[in-house]
Amino acid sequence: MDRHSDNKALIAPLRAAMYDFEEETVLEVLERTCSRDVLFRLCHPFEDTNGVRGYYDTAYRPLLRAIPDLERRDTIVIAGSTEQGHDWVGCGGFYTGSFERSWLDIPPTGHQVAMRFHEFYRVVDGKIVEMQAVWDLPEVMIQAGAWPMAPSLGREWHVPGPATEDGIVPGPSDPANGKKTCQRIIDMLDHMTRHPSEGGPEVMEMSRFWHPRMSWYGPSGIGTGRGIKGFRNWHQIPFLNGMPDRGQYVQDITCHFFGDRNYAAVTGWPNMIQTLTNDGWMGIAPPGKRITMRSLDFWRVENGLIRENWVLVDLLNTYAQLGVDVFRRLREFNKARAGFDPETGVALS
Repeated sequence: MDRHSDNKALIAPLRAAMYDFEEETVLEVLERTCSRDVLFRLCHPFEDTNGVRGYYDTAYRPLLRAIPDLERRDTIVIAGSTEQGHDWVGCGGFYTGSFERSWLDIPPTGHQVAMRFHEFYRVVDGKIVEMQAVWDLPEVMIQAGAWPMAPSLGREWHVPGPATEDGIVPGPSDPANGKKTCQRIIDMLDHMTRHPSEGGPEVMEMSRFWHPRMSWYGPSGIGTGRGIKGFRNWHQIPFLNGMPDRGQYVQDITCHFFGDRNYAAVTGWPNMIQTLTNDGWMGIAPPGKRITMRSLDFWRVENGLIRENWVLVDLLNTYAQLGVDVFRRLREFNKARAGFDPETGVALS
């Protein structure tokens, strides 16, 4: 096999162990596939951890307690090299199971829940040396009726995998097509960042890059937009109203693109910098503060046009940079709910 197929094969046992999630098996596979000093870069409030045990205890042990029948389902698995020469495997899907006990002070529902994830693994010499992950925690809050911030403008629903059902891309690797797909995305982003600094919406030439039936699957808190109109109404216009200097600080970040056939992905951790200067985005009062954003994204290109785009942004980290503790507000929001201690706002279960 080629090395990108080998890297997908390296991740496959971990994905399988997390499908029928059992602690001992997952730990064994993690320790076998990761380097000793592996770095796990997780979304807020988890943040960075080193080593398998620290990662498991921080992220999975509490989640497994809350969802004892935890199950991982991947809908996208791609692999490729970045311009910087790094090899990545990108996985997208969702965790699911019965939400039986509180988690991060999110009240349990007793019903099946789903939480989207994007997880990128950097591989060196057959070992995972770094993982970056955004879990859609606001999605769990929304399903629990406990999202304490402004409602989404876009559609909140169970975001699907690729319409073509080919997101788990098999080998052999096709570097030429992967590079072509990446370049298509880079060209699109280059045009998109021309607005508003270089002119009106027409300078983005969106119809040149996006399929008329495109779906933009944003994170919970923003939601999904259908078609160019939906994307602009429910995401782009509010985003640029609030942060019109988007795309003006590219020299201060490094984005890592990799492609696999007609799929592409990007990370940067962070890969966006802008200043929240105006009202209009997620109901946040503009503090005039420059912030960074962590976003892990996938695109699917169909006949030269982007048909689907899966976007997860670490929105809780964004709120934290702006001085808003979403979890504190969550506890305040839920004090009146049954099963919560009204003095502390913490779930009793």
